[in-house]
Amino acid sequence: MRARQSSDRFAGLAFLLATLISLAVSGLANSAVSASPEYQVKAVFLFNFAQFVEWPPQTFENPTAPFVIGVLGTDPFGEALESAIRGETVEGRTFVIERYRSVTEIRHCQILFISRSEAAHMENITSALAGQSILTVSDVEDSAQRGVMIRFVAESNRIRLRINSEAAKAAGLSISSKLLRPAELVTS
Repeated sequence: MRARQSSDRFAGLAFLLATLISLAVSGLANSAVSASPEYQVKAVFLFNFAQFVEWPPQTFENPTAPFVIGVLGTDPFGEALESAIRGETVEGRTFVIERYRSVTEIRHCQILFISRSEAAHMENITSALAGQSILTVSDVEDSAQRGVMIRFVAESNRIRLRINSEAAKAAGLSISSKLLRPAELVTS
């Protein structure tokens, strides 16, 4: 009888341990929905780019069309991007967030964040968007040299910008000197 009680207690402890591990793993999975502090900062940068870049008037379908920030590939922002734009407008336009699995899904977008999941396709993405007035942004290594207009670089707990102003000009975009001055300028 003692052996059975010991066995039951062991089984109970094993079940409790398995339950705690399961809850911890699901908690980690749920916390992935909220962005890391780095991506919270990057979300605010994306919002602010709308105020420091000029798009040609024909970029928008009509005078009341929303300002679209897109994310191509795996979304690292969680709710941070929605939080950054909530209740905000730029030149009377509301913000909309769109998520794309493929570059072919993009129709009307003003800022496009290209996720790290798309690193292998960077040249295809930038060539597919050539001639469109879409500000491309990424944190993929060497993306600014590969045709992306703004690259986020994390250095010493700060986010720095590498800007390919030639790519922006080719897309008909004008980047404010306030954004260019503190950035590192690169070419394709």
